[in-house]
Amino acid sequence: MLRGFPPVAAANTHTLILGSFPGEASLAATQYYAHPRNQFWRLLGAVLGEASLHELPYDERLKRVLAHGIGIWDVLDACHREGSLDSAIRNAQPNDFDSLREHAPQLAKVCFNGKTAGRFAPVIGAAGYDTLILPSSSPANAMLSFEQKLVVWRAVIE
Repeated sequence: MLRGFPPVAAANTHTLILGSFPGEASLAATQYYAHPRNQFWRLLGAVLGEASLHELPYDERLKRVLAHGIGIWDVLDACHREGSLDSAIRNAQPNDFDSLREHAPQLAKVCFNGKTAGRFAPVIGAAGYDTLILPSSSPANAMLSFEQKLVVWRAVIE
């Protein structure tokens, strides 16, 4: 059984980006979105007006994101999976979304990084949060260019 990471959130977090579950590179590095071809940090940096975000050390990236009121977590706490593809996830255990209010009392919006994570949008929406499903930042999502993804990702801060 693979285990995910705790939420990156603070008392001022108003928007949370949920992925599905960390890939192999992320689990090995114990960092969200550690795969070098994953566009998460570039997309988020462009959205936040911090174009060099992806070049900063991981701890500094987290500080900058939190300073903008953005949090990061995953929909799954644990699962079985061979490789990094969402389609290979088995025996999935969701995170405790009720604890979101404790981690981030000002949370109003939850964005989902990709369609797999987006399956949880109805549940999160029913809990009273605004929801947005984003195109996946994963290198496996090659159907859209960076620029095409960015058009939708800009809605994270709207």
